[in-house]
Amino acid sequence: MSYFLKRNEQNLWHGKFSNIPEDIFFHAISTRIGGVSQSPYDGLNLALHVGDRDEDVLTNRKKFIQSLGYGVEDIVTPNQVHGEKIFCVEEIHRGCGSKNYSGAIPETDALITNVPDLPLMLCFADCVPILFADEEKGAVGIAHGGWKGTVKKISAKTFQAMKENFGSSAKNCFVGIGPSIGKCCYEVGEEIRDACKKNFPDNPELIEEREGKFFFDLQTANKIQLMEVGFPEENIDVAGECTRCKNSWYFSYRAAKKNNFPDTGRIAAVIGIRS
Repeated sequence: MSYFLKRNEQNLWHGKFSNIPEDIFFHAISTRIGGVSQSPYDGLNLALHVGDRDEDVLTNRKKFIQSLGYGVEDIVTPNQVHGEKIFCVEEIHRGCGSKNYSGAIPETDALITNVPDLPLMLCFADCVPILFADEEKGAVGIAHGGWKGTVKKISAKTFQAMKENFGSSAKNCFVGIGPSIGKCCYEVGEEIRDACKKNFPDNPELIEEREGKFFFDLQTANKIQLMEVGFPEENIDVAGECTRCKNSWYFSYRAAKKNNFPDTGRIAAVIGIRS
């Protein structure tokens, strides 16, 4: 298994997981390369809520989603709030949030569906994208794992929602844990250190102390919680890439702050079921 970047015919780069079957599902993680947004959102910013020009974001969204074979009006996306709410998307929700932020699924950080040709999209700038693909039941999910969502076990809860709604089982479900800020760069305070210790008491390695500072491993924390609910390790693909280290490829909120920008653009993760 591996995570890799692939340039497509539209000259956009797609982050891909080799464990998600391409004949059954479509998926991609965007980069910041190839869009029309201007600094500090320069590139392929796909978020409508960060201060970028709406017309530029919609141009970027159209370009990105068309590179997957769909239209911008197909996208379903939520208002992300670093929570643990999971929403089951049906056909009637097609287009929610696709062209305006106010129309997005409210206050939600994970989406699941078994409706074919319905692209689920979340946005990221250092937090962890988690993609789920159940080939037996024909269902998908996607979750936003910031530190709050991660310590609340949003990955595990997203799978549990798929299990309850679609009958998914961990042995038939593949997961891709995407690029995010890595333990190399994700310095956190005592609040996050203590929350991690409380919610992952058997995994002290998730917090590394260096010169009196604490660093949190978001990607591994999401992998661990999935294995706790029964996922075989071989079903989980972890990108292992740091968005702050590679901020020429990915948007990074921490990198933007270091450069005195109040905000930055967002990459997106998309997943859906082929008809």
